[in-house]
Amino acid sequence: MTIPGRPATRRKQPHVLAIAPFRRLWTAMAVCSLGDWLNLIALTALASHLTQGSGYQAQSLAIGGVFVAKMLPAVVLGPLAGAVADRFDRRLTMVVADVARFAVVLSIPLVGSYQWVLIATLLVECVNLFWVPAKEATVPNLVPKERLEEANQLNLLVTYGTAPVAAALFAVVSVIADTLGRTVPSSAAEPTSLALYANALAYWASAILIFTLKGVPKRAISAPSVLRQIAEGWRFVGANRLVRGLVIGMLGAFAAGGAVVGVAKIYVLALGGGDAGYGTVFGAVFVGMALGMFFGLRLLRELSRRRLFGLSIVGAGLVLVAIALIHNLVVVAVLTVALGAFAGIAWIIGYTLIGLEVEDGLRGRTFAFLQSLARVVLLVVVAVAPVVAGLFGEHVFEVVPNVSYTFSGPNLVLVIGALLAVAVGTVALRQMDDRGNVPLGADLMAALRGERYVPDEPAAEEPRGLFIAFEGGEGSGKTTQSRMLAIWLRDQGFDVEQTREPGATKVGMRLRAILLDSAHQGLSARAETMLYAADRAEHVEKVIRPALRRGAMVVCDRYVDSSLAYQGAGRALDPEDVARINAWATGGLVPDLTVLIDVPPQVGLARFASPADRIEAEPLEFHERVRREFRALAAADPDRYLVLDGTRSQEELARRIQDRVREILPDPVPQDAEDVTGTMPAIRDESGAGPSSWRSA
Repeated sequence: MTIPGRPATRRKQPHVLAIAPFRRLWTAMAVCSLGDWLNLIALTALASHLTQGSGYQAQSLAIGGVFVAKMLPAVVLGPLAGAVADRFDRRLTMVVADVARFAVVLSIPLVGSYQWVLIATLLVECVNLFWVPAKEATVPNLVPKERLEEANQLNLLVTYGTAPVAAALFAVVSVIADTLGRTVPSSAAEPTSLALYANALAYWASAILIFTLKGVPKRAISAPSVLRQIAEGWRFVGANRLVRGLVIGMLGAFAAGGAVVGVAKIYVLALGGGDAGYGTVFGAVFVGMALGMFFGLRLLRELSRRRLFGLSIVGAGLVLVAIALIHNLVVVAVLTVALGAFAGIAWIIGYTLIGLEVEDGLRGRTFAFLQSLARVVLLVVVAVAPVVAGLFGEHVFEVVPNVSYTFSGPNLVLVIGALLAVAVGTVALRQMDDRGNVPLGADLMAALRGERYVPDEPAAEEPRGLFIAFEGGEGSGKTTQSRMLAIWLRDQGFDVEQTREPGATKVGMRLRAILLDSAHQGLSARAETMLYAADRAEHVEKVIRPALRRGAMVVCDRYVDSSLAYQGAGRALDPEDVARINAWATGGLVPDLTVLIDVPPQVGLARFASPADRIEAEPLEFHERVRREFRALAAADPDRYLVLDGTRSQEELARRIQDRVREILPDPVPQDAEDVTGTMPAIRDESGAGPSSWRSA
């Protein structure tokens, strides 16, 4: 039953894992991912054991050989395997592949030679080239289209989330194997043997799960090769400065983690650890990544996301230097968790900002490119790192008599990785810094205290009122909502100054006529930016600051963010220049709350019968860039923004805005106060009704 005056409640959709066929396939994927990570750890450990008597360099090269064997098939044979996979039944392809992997992995501890380790690794990876395209093509047939993104997130969870589980399992197996080795002196009791047997059983369990899976279409759809995805993705990424910086920074963070994984076995051996220590260090990277993704942003919520992105990569590099130079296994394991945390923070921020920056039609392609390139970077790093470490060898330096320091190949690789991470993080920080007028150290210390650093403004009187700005694209409905909020605040007894940009002053009215009149189509982007800044300077000086000084609630339709979005992103001007001009024009005045009404441009523009000004008449691509910049600004400073879906009803949006404003009002407003005021002046709003327009760019 729907209560009049309230939106109808929608039934909550069941979790995507409630779909039985997908749940079965997802379980098989989880088991396979666990087996894959266990396979990687066990094979590198086995390569080290089989070459133990051949010297330090031979061990390093042997481990590097395993990583190379894992990397080559996907890069070289990917397109061929994808084409062949088209000809077979998907379910049968996955079952046969799992059975083949079971047999090959089971044979590795039985044969027990390094040559067979390399051959078996190549065979398993070749079989994977058939299993993965069949799996990727099956998921869309088991999940409704609107739930596919949720399903893909779960797939990523098991792909990377099983790594620390596999590392912990290997560490436990190593302890058990050491115990059994004292009573059962047999190669079957070796930790690598037990881990590989468990790996084989995981593939067998996956084969059984998929064999009983129903509703899988016959033909598979081959996925494009990794190299092709990278080539296609770079065509878009290379043309976007922000996305390019994010991708490079994220890959730098991944490379830092890969350097640790690549030399972990050799380094743990040099520090006196065994298989259990190797499993602990391997898993520490991924445990740290999970902690960084879930807790890092919460601990530093007051810090700009763009600043935190660069700082986290620099932090990863500094921690990596400590890992390289400290010869204590316990300390190294703890620092590896910190390294993973920094990498996790960088990854989740980059992933989020790319999602906001890239338009809907290119988002899937961009993420596929990022994942493919991350995979190649990780495999290249873990393959090259042990080879470089082995070639460098081991060097002992006498610091003082009877005191020496050993600097070996793993130390060199980790130091190189650290320097690379610091360089990449510094470049990302300089290119993406959105608070250039705020000292970095003071901003970071304030964030650690749970505060947001606000620069001192000795020349300006401290405002006593409240400043609320409304932002959004054309036809978003922000004008309607700003006026409804002003009416509601007046009903609560507040002194309200309702204003707009451009055109809130006498000078501003003349500037507005120039800026929005379609007759001025030839106005240059820089001139347009200066005119908006001039209007804003007059507006702040004559309207906003006086209202704040008398304690009024200022509700403003558009403010600085509109210039950053329309002139910075829409007109493709340098955002730092636009921000600097407006910071000077406003004296650094920032709203207490910015309400962003977000609607797709095609929806907002459709609300007008015809374009009323030259900004509305811009092409759709212009408005897409504007929308992406608005969302990026909100993502970079989430505590100051309230982002709302502009396709919702006016009443629902007004109620959400009032709930948020209640939290920051100087005097509490009772929750049972009138929620929505429906009295509206006869002025045209952004949904297209009324005789005149208050819209602005």
